[in-house]
Amino acid sequence: MANKNSNLPAIIVMFALFFMIAFVTNLAGSMGVVVTNQFGASKALSQLGTLANFIAYACMGIPAGLILKRKGYKFTSLLAVIVGFIGVGIQFLAGPLESFAVYVAGAFVAGFSMCMLNIVVNPMLNTLGGGGNKGNQLIQWGGSCNSIGGTIAPIFVGWLVGGNLADATVGKAAPVMIIAMAIFAIAFIVISLTNIPEPHMETPEEKAARLAGGQQKDKYSALSFRHFLFGAIAIFFYVGIEVGIPNTANVYFSDVLSPALAGTFVGAYWFCMLIGRLVGASIGAKVSSKAMLLCTASAAMLLVLGIIFVPETVKVAGAPLALVLVSACGLCTSVMWGGIFNLAVEGLGKYTAAASGIFMTLVCGGGIIPFIQNAIADKVGSLNSYWLLVACLAYLVYYAAAGSKNVNKDIPVE
Repeated sequence: MANKNSNLPAIIVMFALFFMIAFVTNLAGSMGVVVTNQFGASKALSQLGTLANFIAYACMGIPAGLILKRKGYKFTSLLAVIVGFIGVGIQFLAGPLESFAVYVAGAFVAGFSMCMLNIVVNPMLNTLGGGGNKGNQLIQWGGSCNSIGGTIAPIFVGWLVGGNLADATVGKAAPVMIIAMAIFAIAFIVISLTNIPEPHMETPEEKAARLAGGQQKDKYSALSFRHFLFGAIAIFFYVGIEVGIPNTANVYFSDVLSPALAGTFVGAYWFCMLIGRLVGASIGAKVSSKAMLLCTASAAMLLVLGIIFVPETVKVAGAPLALVLVSACGLCTSVMWGGIFNLAVEGLGKYTAAASGIFMTLVCGGGIIPFIQNAIADKVGSLNSYWLLVACLAYLVYYAAAGSKNVNKDIPVE
């Protein structure tokens, strides 16, 4: 009990960082509606901010893993919030400058911050939870905080823009960016004053050996584990699914209905993720990550097929049923991240920190897949573009059922 209490401040800080990740990431996604109007962007180009945000993961994932290993969780967290403040500040300037390029550049810089924060919070919470089901449970609790941030951003942007897409401008969404910068500033102060454990930081002996060039090259790496390699691919697809479902719906239904109504339902998607993560956190210690992922991926596939096939004329409480199904998908995507991460790093031992960096590199799927999906939407329509996500979900079903098994237990991990 004493150890659990001593870890509480660090856990709270990790939860706060989880909130930051979703708030800033969904800011980029929600702005897709704005840039289609103000800058005349196509559906594909409307996702350029999200693409830039997530491509930063591909650039920063492995370097951030090295920073974490050499400098520790606290240094990496502080550096991340500084970079995040700068990134959102650049996006804010896109309003008065009326520049799409400045907006995309800001999203790219903010992406570096989100990558570093993700590299910190996931292995830290998994470690503080003791790995296994407990580690997954703590990640799910953190994911609940993530969902709160994700819920607020699209609703806030949607209602700032209002009921008419023709009035949508970056300037109208400026208050959201100011709030984001304020959160980053507060986070910097709180992290500076918090004692954060450093379980994966290199030892003085390892640092001396590295600087002297005397380290022996390990013949194994995280990629030597098949279940981790398949898990990294699963994360690529999963983040694309998580972002693609609401982003594509937001752009499409903002035009068909209104930015305010579409933003509300997209916010409801993230709120459903919050509900799902709270449930997942409650049962995470009793239900295996494998079972959780298998059930939610299968259910999500059925819901996405519903989005494709349900006629737009079918409505629930005045809203298209397809849009309601978009929101319901959040219940399924809610627990997938924690489940995949937990399955993929199980049994990696000393390779966990490096594995987290590789994981974050593959998070770029959250920008690439929605961009491809909306390029498809420009050709065959937004609803038909969801077939891409059906294929991605099929892979997650395979990973949960078979691909997550550790077949490399002979590799030493101490």
